[in-house]
Amino acid sequence: MSSTPQTENRPGAGTKPTSGSRLRIVNLTRQTELAASAEVAGHSAARNKGLLGRTSLPEGEGLWIIPCESVHTFFMKFPIDLVYIDRKMTVKKVRSNVGPWRISSCLSAYSVIELPAGTVSRTQTVAGDKLELSPAASAQNYETIAFSPSNTPTDPS
Repeated sequence: MSSTPQTENRPGAGTKPTSGSRLRIVNLTRQTELAASAEVAGHSAARNKGLLGRTSLPEGEGLWIIPCESVHTFFMKFPIDLVYIDRKMTVKKVRSNVGPWRISSCLSAYSVIELPAGTVSRTQTVAGDKLELSPAASAQNYETIAFSPSNTPTDPS
């Protein structure tokens, strides 16, 4: 596998990173950083595994599961925060401190970001906020995939 993250073009959905890419996630509305280095889970195996098998999720990290409208925390060893977003990077729903053995969903979401517990509270992220995703600082030779109000993928629904 190449060390340079790859992108996948999907008609009508803009350009998105492939699994294993690292992104910085910023709440544009609150001017706060949700994650300095969030991993992308964009294919079936990565989405199914999620954070399972990890003993923690360090501050500043996260997992963007795309597409995804529901998650479970079965077999997890630590609580997480969840931020559900639509295709326009608008926060649809947040859940804080979701412990092991729970299920959460948001049927209007296109994807979900799993973050360390306390991130939603620290960043004051709420439904309606706009997010921006861009290459993490450690990413090199990466095609820009920032989604902001002026550069959003179209939502076919």
